[in-house]
Amino acid sequence: MSEQQELNVQPEQNTGALKTIATIVYVLQTLSYFTGGITFIAAVILNYIKKEDAHGTWLASHFRWQIRTFWFGILWAMIGTMMLIVAVGYFVLIANAIWIIYRIIKGWLRLSEGKEMYPNQS
Repeated sequence: MSEQQELNVQPEQNTGALKTIATIVYVLQTLSYFTGGITFIAAVILNYIKKEDAHGTWLASHFRWQIRTFWFGILWAMIGTMMLIVAVGYFVLIANAIWIIYRIIKGWLRLSEGKEMYPNQS
C-alpha cells in the first residue's frame, strides 16, 4: 500500500478528541503569558504525546504548527535575551511575543473553522 493510501485510511472517528486536544494546546499556549511559560512547556509535551495519533488527519498540521510555534518561540526568546546587552533584545522579545500571539490566534481560528494549517501542501 502506498503512503498516500495509508494516509487516506486513517479513521476519522478520533478527530473530535484530537480537535479537543489541539484546542487545549492553544489554551495552554495562551495561558503561558500569565503563568511564566510553564503551560507553554506542558502544551508542547501534549503535542508530542498525541502527534502520532493525529498523523494522516487534517489535525496533524495543527500539531506541527503548535510544535513549531514552541521551538521557534524558544529560539527567538533566547536570541532576544542574549541581545539584551545591546538593547536590541527588547525589540526581538517584543516581536517574538507578538509573533507567538499571531500564531496562536491564526491556528485557533483555522481549527475552529475545521481547516488545516498548511492547505497548499500535500
